Amino acid sequence: MTTPSLPVRRLNGRTAVIDINGEVTAKSEDALAAAFADASTGVQAVILNFSGLEYMNSSGIGLLVTLLIRAQRQKQKLLACGLSDHYRQIFQLTRLDEAIGIYASEGEALGAV
Repeated sequence: MTTPSLPVRRLNGRTAVIDINGEVTAKSEDALAAAFADASTGVQAVILNFSGLEYMNSSGIGLLVTLLIRAQRQKQKLLACGLSDHYRQIFQLTRLDEAIGIYASEGEALGAV
């Protein structure tokens, strides 16, 4: 298992994107926390772009819940885009889709901010 690549992009003064490339597992915790800390500074919303996701397990889902709690504490929106059908189903089964807005594309997610 490899540590994911998690570059952060700022789209405008209100929104940042974390591009998730690779695997999201327990080993990703430090990298994901650091990327979220960077992305969430001074913005209203953070978009998680999963188009480069190769694999995510239950520990990875747990990390997303942690990010969601941090975003809610900071009164920020957390959105997701680029999920495959498989991971979209997992978001529905875990009810994460009720707390994290899920969009087909980054443009749609940005429009929802």
